[in-house]
Amino acid sequence: MADDPMPTDDAATPGTSSGFETVALAVEDRIATITLDRPERLNAFTPRMAGELVAAFDATDADDDVRAVIVTGRGRAFCAGADLAAGAETFDYGRAPERAETIDGAPRDLGGVVALRIGASRKPVIAAVNGPAVGVGATMTLPMDIRLAAESARFGFVFARRGLVPEAASSWFLPRVVGISQAMEWVATGRVFPAAEALAGRLVSRVVPDAELLPAARAIATEIAENTSAVSVAASRHLLWSMLGASSPWEAHRRDSRLIAELGAGPEAVEGVTAFLEKRPPRFPGSARDAVPGLVPEWTARPADPAR
Repeated sequence: MADDPMPTDDAATPGTSSGFETVALAVEDRIATITLDRPERLNAFTPRMAGELVAAFDATDADDDVRAVIVTGRGRAFCAGADLAAGAETFDYGRAPERAETIDGAPRDLGGVVALRIGASRKPVIAAVNGPAVGVGATMTLPMDIRLAAESARFGFVFARRGLVPEAASSWFLPRVVGISQAMEWVATGRVFPAAEALAGRLVSRVVPDAELLPAARAIATEIAENTSAVSVAASRHLLWSMLGASSPWEAHRRDSRLIAELGAGPEAVEGVTAFLEKRPPRFPGSARDAVPGLVPEWTARPADPAR
């Protein structure tokens, strides 16, 4: 959602292929990589990209072989924000009759559609922010579980500078990720800030040299894929996110107790303990779909009435 200056080199994902036009999806070694793929437009966000991101996450959830998802951008940017090609009418959704789905009578924000789909992922999601992430380019990363940034990355919640408010459900996500004071500083000023400030403000967990970004993301994803139970990771992901809104630790205790009882009597825990005692890598039998919604409810479950 901005047209800010772009930094250095490409961060392409080798070997990608998909039927998409604005994103690419590749799966290798049980790791899916979703690459925002409009480098000529600095991966600016469009309605088509929104739909293809939702479809890409549908595909990674449906593939039991996928254990983790990396999201990155091709070229010099992660995502420069909404494509402003329509000029002053870019955000006049009343001029887009194809947006038939509404919530409380208003056209649904497509950034929110994407963010809520990412939030519902059964697989852990790692953002590898390879360049500027501005507007929706920044907010779409908030429901991702781990955010890594290249040294050249820049971030901006620039909505107030465009006469808008933060979208993509970020008024819920951002204060929970970085705290209300830091969130308001970034939102109220709308300024673009460097990766080092994102790290200090806890927006990202690590800043690495540009050339090391994707290897660092893949190293985390590989550790997940090779050492953990897909059932445990999926259940834990939805459990941790859902507990951000819990009114009391007793709610967590109630869910923990039930899950530990169920998992402890099942094949995942048997394999985990046996592999440890036999000093060998685990071969967990289950998949993420055994956890969600089998053990835990889908966290961003759709309410009864986002009216159409």
